[in-house]
Amino acid sequence: MERTARSRTVGCLLFLSRLLLLLIVPIVHLRLVAQTATGGVGVGHSAPNFSRVDLTHRKIVLSSYRGKIVLLNFWATWCEPCLTEIPTFVEWQKQYGSRNFQVIGISMDDAAPEVIATVSRLKLNYPVLMGDEYLGADYGGVLGLPVTFLIDREGKIQARYQGTSLTRIHSDIQNLLQSH
Repeated sequence: MERTARSRTVGCLLFLSRLLLLLIVPIVHLRLVAQTATGGVGVGHSAPNFSRVDLTHRKIVLSSYRGKIVLLNFWATWCEPCLTEIPTFVEWQKQYGSRNFQVIGISMDDAAPEVIATVSRLKLNYPVLMGDEYLGADYGGVLGLPVTFLIDREGKIQARYQGTSLTRIHSDIQNLLQSH
């Protein structure tokens, strides 16, 4: 009888390990495919183009901002560091907008109503659109927020910032504004 119980235990463990492999292998494969597909994105590479509708139903096409310096900010309403840096982005849009500078916000929230309320409450003066895992993957994966990209006038990524880096971002913006 001891042998039968041991055989059942071994059988169950084999079954569970096979089941686990069936679940893990596709996830690992998808992750590797996403990394391979987005491997070219990074500093010095062209920013992946996208076309989406913002919260005011205006079509936003990243490539139409060529000739401008773009601050592309991935954020969410539940992200405290994101909400902390947004007023600074609003100020920079006011301060540098006339010098061909544009902030574009990409909310990684699941639904627009809370985003619309937050945009209204914080008085954002730049376009905000809804993002998703596909747009995040195009930019090399947006796993932690905030993630911000600084894109030059030719559409090339000049910097990627993970987390709040306002002093560094501001310095980099000023350098790009002075270079043209």
